[in-house]
Amino acid sequence: MTGSLVVVGLGPGSIDLLTPAASRALRTATDLVGYETYLDRIPKTLFTGYRHASGNRVEIDRARHALTLAAEGKSVAVVSGGDPGVFAMAAAVFEAIEGGNPAWRDLDIHVEPGITAMLAAAAEAGAPLGADFCAISLSDNLKSWETIERRLRAAAEGDFVIALYNPASRARPHQLGRAFDLLRATKSPQTVVLFVRSAATPETRVVTTVLAEADPTHADMRTLVIIGSAATRLISRGERRPWVYTPRAEQDVVR
Repeated sequence: MTGSLVVVGLGPGSIDLLTPAASRALRTATDLVGYETYLDRIPKTLFTGYRHASGNRVEIDRARHALTLAAEGKSVAVVSGGDPGVFAMAAAVFEAIEGGNPAWRDLDIHVEPGITAMLAAAAEAGAPLGADFCAISLSDNLKSWETIERRLRAAAEGDFVIALYNPASRARPHQLGRAFDLLRATKSPQTVVLFVRSAATPETRVVTTVLAEADPTHADMRTLVIIGSAATRLISRGERRPWVYTPRAEQDVVR
């Protein structure tokens, strides 16, 4: 086959955080495929070809459409916010390949990574991911809430720093509060919690609090929530927002 497909991570928001490799992939593509909100972030100086926009919850259909275009000889770029391999389109593309047209396996396919939301959010606050951490999506569109609860309990028992993706939406406004309640059963009430909205953009907002006082209404789908480990610390800076970090050398904490 003469076509190709690249899955491109657009980073967390600012065009300054788009990698040079991702920019080159956009410039050389003939067709862009992606969620309409992400396509709107790409300036015409980077891409002048055809844009195939779609809604938010059609990832597999979007992947199949991109693969079909590539099989027709097009140079296709599938775009994702953040990193395409983290709760995003890279997995959808490979899922479509596994269950789809066998000819798609002969296509030239690769992934261009991007800066994912938890890295951008952590950088706004300091270094909360400085030691062992994990990422959990609170969306139950593709997995059960029971699975999410089991993973939250395991992460809390392991005392990981936890980055929560997709913490709230209009369709599921109560799940972040339920997650906090579950974590409070294991973690200290003084555990540091960060709400970082629109990281790496001019609209960035950071709220620093503790688990006992964490208010789930601070979060929406543009928010990344970070829950610290027992070792996560604050560095006071007077009237300014404190820095937050987790030391690389952690001591075992008896709870």
